[in-house]
Order: sequence, then C-alpha cells, then structure tokens
Amino acid sequence: MSEVVECVENRMNEMRSFDTGAVRDTLDGKLSYMRALSPEVLRRYVEYLDRHRTCADGTLRDFDNWKKGIPLDVYADSLLRHTFDVWQFVLGNEPSEMTTLDDLLCAVIFNASGMLFELSVEDNGGHREEIKL
Repeated sequence: MSEVVECVENRMNEMRSFDTGAVRDTLDGKLSYMRALSPEVLRRYVEYLDRHRTCADGTLRDFDNWKKGIPLDVYADSLLRHTFDVWQFVLGNEPSEMTTLDDLLCAVIFNASGMLFELSVEDNGGHREEIKL
C-alpha cells in the first residue's frame, strides 16, 4: 500500500483518486473513443455496409471482405465520386446515383476508411487484420 501512496505523492497533479480510495492516472493524453465516436453513426454505417454485402452475382460477401485489399486508386475514384454526389445533394441537385444523403456519407466513410486501412497495412509491413469467428 505504501507504494501507491508514494506514487500519488510524487505525481499528485497526474493522478486521480476516488472516494473509494482507488487511484488512477488522469485521462490526459489518452484517446477517448467514447467522446470521439458516436454509436449511432457507427450503427448506421454498419447497417449501410450490411445492405451492400450482396454482390452483383447474388452472393453475400463477409463484412471484412474489403480488408483483403483494394487498390488506393479504386478507393480514391469512388471516394471522389461519392463526395461529388454529397456536394450535389447539398446544393439541391440530383446526385448521379439515386440514393439518400445518409448512404452517400456512408460511402464516403467507407472509401476514406479503406484508404486509411491500406496506408496502415503499408506502415505495418503488409500485415492485414484477420478475424476468425
């Protein structure tokens, strides 16, 4: 117990203490997923992904199929097309694809996320996430 007390004394401004006596570091410098992300937005995005899992031939692809790799230029082309459609929608013009603004924004998120994922794969020496359920 004396070790915890010593830690608090040496770093008083960097620690939080609770009424229970528990002591923890502050949240300073730590990522806050709960504040940065919205569960509602993530739910709508995953629903969008689910609606678009059916391939042209009728087969159903896995949710994480995109992690197998899509070239950056393919993502960029789609990202710009959907971004243009968002712009058209906001201006009151008809987008090139008849869809909702929600779907267009999800398409922008998908393509931007895919590009970011591919860059992270490059940064990780080609390692791709693989989830086996």
